[in-house]
Amino acid sequence: MATMADFVIENARIFTSDEKKPHAEALAVKGNKIVFVGANEEVKQFKDSNTQVIDGQGRTVTPGFIDSHFHLLWGAISMGGAQLYDAKNLDDVKQVLQTFAAENKTNEWVDGRGIKYDIISNRQELDTIVSDKPVYINAYDGHTSWANTKALEIAGILQPGVDAPGVGMIVRDENGLATGELRETAMGLVSDLIPEPSDARKRELLKMTIKKINATGVTGVHNMNGDMEELMFYAALEDAGELSLRVYVPYHIKPETTEEMVKKEAAEMAKVQGDFARGGAAKFFMDGVWESYTALNVEPYADNPEAKPDGIYSLEHFTRMAELCDKMGLQIFVHCCGDGAVRRTLDGYEAVQKINGKRDSRHRVEHIEVYHPDDLPRFKQLGVLPSMQTSHAPFSISEGDVWPARVGERRWPLSFAWRDIKNAGNNIAFGSDWPVAPYDPMINLHVGMNREKWNPNDPDQTLTLEEIIIGYTRDAAYAEFKENEKGQIKEGYLADMVLFSHDLFALDPKEIMTAKPVMTVVDGKVVFEA
Repeated sequence: MATMADFVIENARIFTSDEKKPHAEALAVKGNKIVFVGANEEVKQFKDSNTQVIDGQGRTVTPGFIDSHFHLLWGAISMGGAQLYDAKNLDDVKQVLQTFAAENKTNEWVDGRGIKYDIISNRQELDTIVSDKPVYINAYDGHTSWANTKALEIAGILQPGVDAPGVGMIVRDENGLATGELRETAMGLVSDLIPEPSDARKRELLKMTIKKINATGVTGVHNMNGDMEELMFYAALEDAGELSLRVYVPYHIKPETTEEMVKKEAAEMAKVQGDFARGGAAKFFMDGVWESYTALNVEPYADNPEAKPDGIYSLEHFTRMAELCDKMGLQIFVHCCGDGAVRRTLDGYEAVQKINGKRDSRHRVEHIEVYHPDDLPRFKQLGVLPSMQTSHAPFSISEGDVWPARVGERRWPLSFAWRDIKNAGNNIAFGSDWPVAPYDPMINLHVGMNREKWNPNDPDQTLTLEEIIIGYTRDAAYAEFKENEKGQIKEGYLADMVLFSHDLFALDPKEIMTAKPVMTVVDGKVVFEA
């Protein structure tokens, strides 16, 4: 006798991400599991008077989207600051910051997030906007910030004689005075002075943000920064029944992190294996970003050949720390924007395999904004997974983004090369890198399918709708060792799914963003309904 379902969805166009049964008309859910996937006629046996029946009306249902590169708590906290993502010029920045200052008069600082490069050029511009309080604003990618004079004075870095630690830079003028631009580790000299919100405020911001994330069809994230304190923050929400997002949290290893710290904290995090919050991984940054001349490259920058960043880890340092993580059974994620960073990371993974032996480690390279052709086959050879974010790519050369100029036209064919990497036999895990880019998967679907060539002779790197959805579901689940539990609409799998407003596959690819989720289900519960 069939199990009576809590709810069924019928008359839908279900894209399951299951290779053996890619399409279906109906599904049934009992508790937190999918108990049936198949035809409308067959689902009747799972219905009784207590079963909720949802008419799919020919619209698409997919597995819940798993964002494979995310910064959840950091992004949620930033939602409490001034939002500069839509600012196009200095006047827009002025309006946003002054409005924020007026609405948050008790705040000691005016802090903002999301500004694009080339809008602010110096601290004096910020001084004209707000001069009586310290101002600190972070670029959309989190790798460069700008501060006003008051903030630099409080930090003690306005005058000459102070350098940033590690690979960071306090940009200075011809007299040695700080201009207000802070790159990489230099940012912490100011940002660390901004009072942290209380735990109650963090919890409020996190819950508010998760609701918005669920509304875009995202049911899980791979969090790309973290420690035991952050993991416990999510675990506490799970214990209280307030976490509607599955969160995989790595231990963030920094250049100053010791082996003893990894053995202690990363091992403790790996023991946390909740249904929603869990550890078991480690995260490294191999380089910075192209925009701030901190990406590690095989060849010099096209627009500034004198910029020759050395990367955050030497090969020896990375290999030593990665060997330890691998020996502990941890999965490893490494931020790599430049082709030199990709190569150094692959070199490190290869060295680790020779030392520890090959295993099903599923170590990853994050971003891969540019690759060198010599390194493309090595992903498959080493069993290393690519994790990429389509919305990082400038959609068109006409946008005026600084990125294409930094890389240079000769490297454009190797930039954001999703098709090349896919065709080399790799399954790409997709994500957003929020708050660097919006978390709405529809934006990433749009860019991934429709991005324009910067040069007519460049190869077409776009992907199909099916390929991107699979990267956001089945392949994302594989990239966190959960391919037997989620990422597919399949009997016995977790009931994480999304019902859309349209049949996605009937839309012109250029119209994909007209579709929106109308219902998101996590663990068998409706967490968003339009």
